[in-house]
Amino acid sequence: MWQPVLMINGFIIFVWGALMLLPAAVLKYYSGHFDVTFIECSILSMFFGGMLFFANYGKIKKISILQGYLITVTCWLICPFICALPLYGNGDITSYADALFEATSGLTTTGSTILTNVEAQPKSVLFWRAILNGVSGVGIVIFAVALMPFLGIGGMHIFTKENSDTEEKFLPKVRYIAKDIIITYVLLNIICALLLKWAGMNWFDAICFALATLCTGGLSTKNNSVAFFDSPTIEAIIGIFMLLGSLPMTYFILIAKKRSFSFITGNKQVNAFLKVVAFYILSISIFHALTAKIDFTTAFRHVSFNVISAMTTTGFSSCDFIQWGSWVPVVFFILFLTGGCTGSTTGSIKIFRWQVIGAFFNKNATTSLSPNQVAVMKAGGKIIDDNIVASVFVMVLGFLFAIVLFTLIITMTGVDFLTALGAVTGNITNSGIGLTEATGPAGSFAGFTPFVKYLLAFIMVLGRLEVIAIFVLLHKIKVM
Repeated sequence: MWQPVLMINGFIIFVWGALMLLPAAVLKYYSGHFDVTFIECSILSMFFGGMLFFANYGKIKKISILQGYLITVTCWLICPFICALPLYGNGDITSYADALFEATSGLTTTGSTILTNVEAQPKSVLFWRAILNGVSGVGIVIFAVALMPFLGIGGMHIFTKENSDTEEKFLPKVRYIAKDIIITYVLLNIICALLLKWAGMNWFDAICFALATLCTGGLSTKNNSVAFFDSPTIEAIIGIFMLLGSLPMTYFILIAKKRSFSFITGNKQVNAFLKVVAFYILSISIFHALTAKIDFTTAFRHVSFNVISAMTTTGFSSCDFIQWGSWVPVVFFILFLTGGCTGSTTGSIKIFRWQVIGAFFNKNATTSLSPNQVAVMKAGGKIIDDNIVASVFVMVLGFLFAIVLFTLIITMTGVDFLTALGAVTGNITNSGIGLTEATGPAGSFAGFTPFVKYLLAFIMVLGRLEVIAIFVLLHKIKVM
C-alpha cells in the first residue's frame, strides 16, 4: 500500500530539491556569489528524495482511494518541512518556526508572512518564495481537477466529466489533464510578467509578482505589497490576472479547444463568480466613498483591487484597508470565505459550493410551500443529487468548525479574539491577511509565538486540503 505513496513523495521532494538551485543562481546573477545554503539543501533534498523514489520505484497501475488520500496529505505535510530548510537562517529568518511558516505560506499560496522587512531579504529568499507560490499554484490546480474528484471531496466529483474528455483511469487522467494545464498556466504567467515589465517593474519584480499573482499566492517582494508602485496600470494588470487565476484552468483549455463564444459566456459558475465580484466592488465602493468622503473614482480603485485580492484569496494589497472603518473586518471576513471557482488556484469554500447551498435552500423553500411539487436542484448549470449536497455541507461545516476551534486555541495563548479570528480565517482560506492592524496589509505574523506559528502553518495546509481530506484520512486509519 505504501509503495506508490513513498515513491511519489520521493519524486516531489527530489523536484523541490532541484528547484532550490534556481534561487542560488539568481543570487549569483545579482550579487556575484551563490547562496550556499540553497545549494546544500538542494543536494540534501535531491539525495533523500531520490533514495526514497528509487527504493520504492515500480509501475503503478491503480491507486486506491486510501492511497490517494495518503499521497495527498503526506505530500502537503512533508513538503513544507523540506522547502523550509533553505530559509532557516537565511536573511531575517532566524527560527525554524518562521522558516516553516514562510515555506508553508508559499506552498499553500496563502501569502502570509513573518517578514517585517521584505525588501531587506536576499534575492534568493525572495525568489524562492515566488517559486513556492508559482509551482504550487499549478500543482493545486492539477490536484483540484484530477485528484479531488477521484477522492470525492466536497462535491468535486461533479466536475469529473467536465475536466476530462476521456473515461481513463486515474493516472492516465492526471497525465492527460496535467499537460494542458501546465502549458496554459505557464503561458498566462509569461504574459503577466511581460505586462508588468511593460507597466514599469524591473524583471525581477515582474517575474516574482507574476508567479505570485496567477497562483493567487500573494507573496510580495515589497514591504507595502502592490501599494509600493502606486500605479493604477500595475494594479489593473494584477487585478485582471488574479481574476484569471480564480477561474477554472480547464475553462481556458476548453475555450481554446471549442473556440465558441457561447461557451465563454455560458459557464454558470464563472458567470456567478464574476457577478458576485462586480456586486461586492460596486456596493463597497459606494459605501466607502460615502463614509470616507472621498470621490468615487479613488474609492473604486482601492476597493476593486482589494476586494478582488480578498475574494480570490491572493493577499496582495494596494492600501491599508483596515483603516477604512470598523465595518472592514466583517466585510472582509465574508470575502475571505467566498473564494473563487472550483478547479482554480484559489482557496476557501468557493462559488460552486455556495451555489449548491443556495440550490438546497431554494428546493426546501419550494417544497415547503408546495409539498407535492418535484423540485430539481441545479448548481453551476448541473443537476445535483443529495450526495453532492451532503458532501458540500460536510466540507463547509468542517471549515467553520475548524475556524471556531483554532480561534479558541489561539485566544487561549493570550491573543485577542479578533486578531485570532483573522489569523485563522486568513490562513485556512489561504487569503493571507488578517482582520486587525497586527496581521493586516501593514502588519505581519512575526509577533506570534512559535507554537501559534506552527499551528497556523498546519491550518494553511488544512485549508489547502479543504479540511475534509485530513479528517477522512484520520477516520479511515482509525477504522482499519
